[in-house]
Amino acid sequence: MYKRVLLKLSGEALSNKGDNRPISPAALTYISLEIAAAVRKDLHLGIVIGGGNIWRGARDGDGMIDRVTSDNMGMLATIINAMALQSALEHTGVHTRVQTAIEISRLAEPFIRRRAIRHLEKGRVVIFAGGTGNPYFTTDTTAALRAAEIGADVIFKATHVDGVYTSDPKIDKKARLIKNITYMDAIKKRLHFMDASALTLCMENHIPILVFNLHESGNIKKAVNNEKVGTLVHK
Repeated sequence: MYKRVLLKLSGEALSNKGDNRPISPAALTYISLEIAAAVRKDLHLGIVIGGGNIWRGARDGDGMIDRVTSDNMGMLATIINAMALQSALEHTGVHTRVQTAIEISRLAEPFIRRRAIRHLEKGRVVIFAGGTGNPYFTTDTTAALRAAEIGADVIFKATHVDGVYTSDPKIDKKARLIKNITYMDAIKKRLHFMDASALTLCMENHIPILVFNLHESGNIKKAVNNEKVGTLVHK
């Protein structure tokens, strides 16, 4: 079983189609219960969450807001999501800390690697917010960076599909689920489940990536226990 895990969640995971709010209480409850069910005493769990349910950087800026400002707004959105997830997790009895790459001391701790590792060793779930603290980087890259910094055994990328496909299964009916793939093959085939910089960082630091469906109940717990689920991306 994995000892130290970095779970990557998209901001959209906190929203529901039938709910016009960017953060749906129902989605938040589901995710927090799934995480709580997977947490065990000897597990060190870090989480990186996106902000796409609130703001998607340059795309939402639509040319009227410059790229750096748009990305900074996106990083702030991840802090909002992290605070919401922290509250929901603690409601289920999971002790958490939020650390941010952007200094915002009244709301969360600054990201300090040694402190983050200490929290993990004490059994607290650490939510890493604020992206990398720099524009032009996605939260996928943040996940890869934080995983390398804390010495994670694996990155769990929880998505809305069952794993990595040969093409977009929503468009291509012939799309095939891939169970195992190397970093280089994923980059060469341009499989857009994670950006190239994040994949390269994982490859250089030998951190495998497990891609699976967040919306299938029990998948996080299965992944933590190293049961077969989703797609494994490795060396």
